[in-house]
Amino acid sequence: MTDETSSAEGGTRRTARYVPGLSAKLLLLTILFVMLAEVLVFVPSVSNFRRQWLMERLAAAQIAALAAEAAPGGQLPPALRDELLDRAKVKAIAVKKADARVLIIEMNMPAEIAASYDLRDASWMRLIADALMVYVAPDDRIIRVVGQPGMSDEVIDVVMEEAPLKAAMIRYGLDILGLSILISIITAALVYLSLDALLVKPMTKLTWNIVRFSERPEDPTRIIAPSARRDEIGTAERELSAMQKELSETLSQKTRLAALGLAVSKISHDLRNMLSSAQLLSDRLITVKDPTVQRLVPKLIASLDRAIRLCARTLDFGQAQEIPPSRMRFELAPLVAEVGDSLGLPRPKLISWTLAIEEGLEVDADRDQLFRVLSNLCRNAVQALESDGRSGEIMVMARREGAVTIIEVADTGPGVPERARANLFKAFQSVARKDGTGLGLAIAAELVHAHGGEIALVGNEGGATFRVAIPDVVVDLDQARRRA
Repeated sequence: MTDETSSAEGGTRRTARYVPGLSAKLLLLTILFVMLAEVLVFVPSVSNFRRQWLMERLAAAQIAALAAEAAPGGQLPPALRDELLDRAKVKAIAVKKADARVLIIEMNMPAEIAASYDLRDASWMRLIADALMVYVAPDDRIIRVVGQPGMSDEVIDVVMEEAPLKAAMIRYGLDILGLSILISIITAALVYLSLDALLVKPMTKLTWNIVRFSERPEDPTRIIAPSARRDEIGTAERELSAMQKELSETLSQKTRLAALGLAVSKISHDLRNMLSSAQLLSDRLITVKDPTVQRLVPKLIASLDRAIRLCARTLDFGQAQEIPPSRMRFELAPLVAEVGDSLGLPRPKLISWTLAIEEGLEVDADRDQLFRVLSNLCRNAVQALESDGRSGEIMVMARREGAVTIIEVADTGPGVPERARANLFKAFQSVARKDGTGLGLAIAAELVHAHGGEIALVGNEGGATFRVAIPDVVVDLDQARRRA
């Protein structure tokens, strides 16, 4: 990780700051938790060792008491007494029988006893606290211990120095500490290596790949190669690979579209000039007296005007987006008839051309843009019938639903293929024919949406049926329908 600091010249200087990675954090946490587990094991172990050590002293004291009771007159020679007390590591022994406490053996009894411990009913928490206190207590303490060694129902009461117990507990603690450190190292290493191989390294690989892919997302060689794992890491790798492939393809497509847009802009510029020249030449045809020429010239001039405007708008589209529709109310039937004329419909014995439009039906829309929408839909219908190799029919139907004009374009062709339906209105992705570009429906959808309307494939049995809904004003379509 780096921090940015301002230099005297006003620039920015990056200073590195170390931040532990996942591997380092995992190692530290593993050592910490294993040592914590060893501490939780160490404390009860030391407590149990102390209790066992004291019970051994009580058992040795009980044996000494039995020897003293067996001596003539209950008195031991001083040398034997001292040897028994030294072996038991105590200074005095008392035995409690039938609620009577009898001092059996004593040797140089101290004047003050620092602490008393009863092992008969001590809880584990109390035993742990007493064991830990041994490590911090003074070395010269004298303690009293009461307990039942188990050889009989006698209660043994001894007075002893705590120093031997403390020395034994220190040795035991050091042994446990060394063993704990060894176990901790082995356990931590095994846990660390396992988690590092199963989690940290795959996560590091994912992170490194994401950073590397973000530098050049259009480079397909930087897409991660997923492993064969079936767990969450494998799922993440496969999903990341799929996402990177989709993003790389999208960026490549956008790059190609940008280049294509530049080429189209250049072509449209030159084509507009050619069409302008053709328009000037077609104007001279008005002077020709032939009836057929007089009937076709207005349509020719209108088509040239529309083509010139389309070229101009294509150039504008390369700089921004499709211009907003210039809406006006006009009669729909003549516009649909122009669409048929531009496509050469009807075609005798091949394609029938049927209009079912209410008389006087008007639509509130941009005339040129709606012409492009219907022209694209009808052209697709013509191409579908031609690809099917048999005669068919194209029908254009229109009606009013409240403040919405509904236009349907239907044909009796083979319908829209399944592969094209998922991306039907997306540019270059809804190609249904080998020689298609996938632009017609995308352009139609964009123009309809600019009017606040909707376009959809509403039928695909016995031919495709597209429905276009244009509200009178740019409002919510459902709201416009409720105005009826």
